[in-house]
Amino acid sequence: MRRAAARVGTSILVLAALWGLWEGYRWLWIHEGWTWPFVVNDTTMPHLHDIFAALWGSASPGGVGPRLITVLVKGALFTAKEAAAGFAIGALGGFALGVLLAQFRLLQRGLLPWIVASQTVPILVVAPMVVVWANPKLPDSLKDWGAVALIAAFLTFFPVTVNTIRGLQSADRRALELMRSYAAGDWRILWKLRFPAALPYIFAALKISATASVVGALIGELPSSIPNGLGAQIINFSQYYTTQPRGLWATNLIAAALGISFFLIVLIAEKLVVRRAPENLV
Repeated sequence: MRRAAARVGTSILVLAALWGLWEGYRWLWIHEGWTWPFVVNDTTMPHLHDIFAALWGSASPGGVGPRLITVLVKGALFTAKEAAAGFAIGALGGFALGVLLAQFRLLQRGLLPWIVASQTVPILVVAPMVVVWANPKLPDSLKDWGAVALIAAFLTFFPVTVNTIRGLQSADRRALELMRSYAAGDWRILWKLRFPAALPYIFAALKISATASVVGALIGELPSSIPNGLGAQIINFSQYYTTQPRGLWATNLIAAALGISFFLIVLIAEKLVVRRAPENLV
């Protein structure tokens, strides 16, 4: 209980420090004439309290319509559906691929360089192609958002694949020799020894992939012309940024909160699954 309270208190202190740095730098730039490293004004760096206040204002530039927080929460839920589907596809696919490559070293030497190369292609280039290729083949219920989930999966699978390989190969050699001395088969060794040893590595990758899936979903929404997600709101408020920057900042704030939520879900799952320190797993 004390540890949890300490973590909450630390998080609050960090947020307060960031708030103070933001407002302090803004004040110094405007009132003291700082000119480094970038221009600061109400457009480029609005007050944080104005950004939060904008959430409770109208989503429409004309001041008519639902509250911005209502629109953004609905958009975040839609984007969360895409990101969750992409995370599940990418995590399961990455884990299966990692197990396969860890078991067959020759296959690992042949495929791993190409898997690494796939991540050097800019996602903004890949996203429109995936939308064009996948949409005609998807059922009506998955049109548009299903293609976005595939883009999120593309960003998700790589960390899981690499860390699964690394984790499965991290098992203690003495434990491996002991199991082989008892004539344990490869698959029994995999699930009884290698997999438990790999759990910390896998969850480290899942935490990275959780936030990457949200980024992938947002990027995938841009060429998809999906009006329901946060990506559409980012495009919409970008058009009014010079006159109403708080709308875009508020949208970015909700998108960041969505990514943090995904991270925390994986963190909680890790606490429930990995109950022992890595060095005690084997």
